[in-house]
Amino acid sequence: MTGRFVKVLKPGLETTVQELPGRIGYWEQGFPPSGPVDSWSFRLANLLAGNERDTAALECQFLGSTLEFPDNATVAITGADMHPTLDGEAVPMWQTVFVRAGQVLELSAARTGARSYVALAGGIDTPPVLGSRAVFHMAHIGGAALKAEQVLPLGTAPAKTAATVVKAEFRPVFTTDKTWTIECVAGPNDDWLDPMSIAEFLSSDWTVQAKSSRTGIRLTGPEFRFSERATNKRADHGQDPSNILDHGYPLGAVNLAGQTPIILINDAPSTGGFINPFTVASAAFWKLGQARPGEKLRFQAVSVEEAQALRRQLDVKALPSSLRPL
Repeated sequence: MTGRFVKVLKPGLETTVQELPGRIGYWEQGFPPSGPVDSWSFRLANLLAGNERDTAALECQFLGSTLEFPDNATVAITGADMHPTLDGEAVPMWQTVFVRAGQVLELSAARTGARSYVALAGGIDTPPVLGSRAVFHMAHIGGAALKAEQVLPLGTAPAKTAATVVKAEFRPVFTTDKTWTIECVAGPNDDWLDPMSIAEFLSSDWTVQAKSSRTGIRLTGPEFRFSERATNKRADHGQDPSNILDHGYPLGAVNLAGQTPIILINDAPSTGGFINPFTVASAAFWKLGQARPGEKLRFQAVSVEEAQALRRQLDVKALPSSLRPL
């Protein structure tokens, strides 16, 4: 391969190229937006590497990749702590790292969190598919998860990247008690639940299942009770109280399939026949991206206006002003 590139020695566990805002405008045709689940950490990694903050970079899940650099490069690692090393020597996260030609960057198993982000100066320059480099791995749209011996083309790097570090107050804080507070708004189908069940949903701890993925976060918790609307409905809505005539699913919907709530995230379907009593605020997605199987989610009800304010606050936490010189 000519031009700048990085070689994959070990792919890790379903490591993918992701980009923001993702694949927009094709969801109704079966192509979800994809993109990084933890966009906060993703954007900070890009800023540290000298890129525009939405540039294509790597998302590693639970077990990171091993990358070989044939040329000098500038990288940054954020998100979950996968104990990154360069030629076996520990390298810091949340700051700019300069790599010499021939060096090997290795990420191991996540010690905290679930997803780590690796940004490279110039960004990953894979061909866009339907307007985005974001990978929808299940359908191999935009590519697939990394494979050993694969080479990733890189874009043109800035002439010089300043060494910076993320200020402490602008970094995401990972849970220390294995419980995450997840902001959510009511609807679109909250009236299909009994009011006491809604209260119990918001007051209970929900355990993240191991079967969770970039399609959905599956949860275990109390059983739901349904309202008259769900139990006395037209036949075309289906037999189970959680069934409803097929309708669109919002991103972040708490999709209730029988008694199993599934939070629909980046690679989720756009429509189906189950109710969605709650929708997770987009500003809380970074926490969904870092929650590990066995950890707890505690839902907090917010208004639409409060959810929008949280999103604006999060956007401010991933601007160049979040960095300081080293």
